[in-house]
Formats: sequence, structure tokens, C-alpha cells
Amino acid sequence: MEITAEISYYSLTDNYHTPVKEFLDALAGNGSVAIEPGMMSTMITGDYNHVMCLLTETVRPFMERYPSVFVVKIANACHSCKTTS
Repeated sequence: MEITAEISYYSLTDNYHTPVKEFLDALAGNGSVAIEPGMMSTMITGDYNHVMCLLTETVRPFMERYPSVFVVKIANACHSCKTTS
């Protein structure tokens, strides 16, 4: 099943730009999903297992290194998730 996860990352540090850039770089290093960064959030589209594994592997290290807030929405019914027939 294909899904899209919309994720926003708020690093609660004085120099918040650095962890956010590191997070986006970590996401971009994965070739099994589509990553679409935006001004307020990033869209991650792909197979359910690939997206969820990427989130699991990527979010935890940032929460261990920085005080962080992540906001995630997951959908299988949005425009970017629909498959063409």
C-alpha cells in the first residue's frame, strides 16, 4: 500500500537550522521513497513499510541528540498516494 507522511520537525535549540538541515539530509539519503521538502513540512511518499522504516530509523537519532518536536500525518487517501489505473 502506498502512503504519504507529512512531517514537520521543530528542533528546540538556539541553532535550530542545523538539526533541521541534518534531518532533511538524512531523509534525502533514502532512495526507496519520494521526498518533497517544503517550507513548513516535508512529504514522504512510498510503500507503507519503506516510509514507516525511514521514519523509525530517522526520527529516533534526532530525538536522542536534540530536544525535538515532530508532527506527523499519515494518509493513504491523499492525491499523491492515489495510483493511476
